[in-house]
Amino acid sequence: MTAPLLKIREVTLQYGITTRALQYYEEMGLIKSLHVDDYSYRCYDEEAVKRLEHILILRKLDISIKDIARIFSSPNASVLIEVLSDKLKTIDREKELLLHLRSLLIALIEQIESYDMQKEMDLKLLYEKANKVESYIEGFQDAEKAKAAPSLLETVEQLEKKPDIRILTLPPVRMARSGKKGLEPFDRWFSAIHPPQNLFPRDFMWFNPVLNDFEWLFAIPEGMTDTNGFEVFDFPGGLYAAAVAFDDDDINRVNTFVHKWAEASEVYAVSTLENDEAERYDMGHIIGSMEDAEGNRREQMDLFIPIVKRSPLPQEEMVSSLK
Repeated sequence: MTAPLLKIREVTLQYGITTRALQYYEEMGLIKSLHVDDYSYRCYDEEAVKRLEHILILRKLDISIKDIARIFSSPNASVLIEVLSDKLKTIDREKELLLHLRSLLIALIEQIESYDMQKEMDLKLLYEKANKVESYIEGFQDAEKAKAAPSLLETVEQLEKKPDIRILTLPPVRMARSGKKGLEPFDRWFSAIHPPQNLFPRDFMWFNPVLNDFEWLFAIPEGMTDTNGFEVFDFPGGLYAAAVAFDDDDINRVNTFVHKWAEASEVYAVSTLENDEAERYDMGHIIGSMEDAEGNRREQMDLFIPIVKRSPLPQEEMVSSLK
């Protein structure tokens, strides 16, 4: 027995779709309607209704109309398997991105909880991290960004927590410097020396603006006269703010954070030619390397930013500032 034809209104009510959706599926060639004598509206037979059910199932799986047309035009299930497999890969990428985005949001929430909202430095850092979260949310549906989701893990790791800052004093010592001779010859030379550890760490890297290049420093043992031709100078030592960083990108982040921390501090300030007797630069010391969850090795470095104690205000200025 042939199933009765269904009118447009009956189809829309039964399947919860709009008349415009039915028209669109028909315009795209996915279903066909019938015209019945003595009836001015279109009707749908059993085959069209079954086709509509297939369309609605595929649409619930977020399959595009273009891919649905390909599936219907295929004589076998090969295209359907291909489309569903591609959709599964997309879901996996989106799932991975969501997990990274979740970690990023958790890290952001933790930082918000630890921030002092009255401090300008904390507000600036929070704004920068909120911008990162916003950019990932805005690009979530972008296929290229979804494919790049694994790279977000590095960003999440970098944003996890504010770096711990240590205040320490380095003593004035005699140091050899790589100068224009190059980093590699200097590394080979001082790595072969095993002096008593009266200073730790003994070697540092800094950017020398006079050379316009990086320079390696090594605290030479007391009484050492042969430095293999490398220049020796008096390292002034002094007060430093130290923090740990990983790799180049994290080094920039941590260095910026420590500088902003010093700018906002009421006790310390970054060393400059105006507030410090000695000319000192930001330094780094490679601690070693560690393996992350992905099996990649990452360099771990201690950063040393020269700081000075802020001069206390004269008594009369302190009284004036409180009025």
